[in-house]
Amino acid sequence: MRGRLAGADKAHYRRDMSVLIRQAVAHDLDALAPLFDAYRRFYDQAGDLQLARQFLADRFRLRDSTIFLACTPSEEAIGFTQLYPSFTSAGCARIYILNDLFVEPAHRGTGVGRVLLEATADFGRSQGAVRLTLATGIANHPAQALYERAGWRRNEAFVTYNLGL
Repeated sequence: MRGRLAGADKAHYRRDMSVLIRQAVAHDLDALAPLFDAYRRFYDQAGDLQLARQFLADRFRLRDSTIFLACTPSEEAIGFTQLYPSFTSAGCARIYILNDLFVEPAHRGTGVGRVLLEATADFGRSQGAVRLTLATGIANHPAQALYERAGWRRNEAFVTYNLGL
């Protein structure tokens, strides 16, 4: 049943346009894993549905991320976003890292990404977070335009470095 929500509790849906957004649960793995695998392939990782499923299963089991799922009224999963909790030491407050945002190509440009961003912001506020932060590919201009239209601002004060381990 690829793309369909298993055991979805319709009472937890948020409706906006023809998109339904809700916090994902472990029972959503069958619908969520193909989206997560497609997200990874978008960022030049080898497709591996089992790896994607296991990674997400671990997130649910460890409760170390929050995932929102976008679906059609017929419960076809069409997008998701994943948040990781963190803190700002300087601000002595909670923040969330919006690590993943993906919308099926056929549904891009329809407002699904915007509604997912709104859901993550609402969640962050409800948890007392002072900000959301994200990074995207330098060449991912469509995503950058979406973020800027949604009120996100490019960080001009800090340079980000990574150390591969």
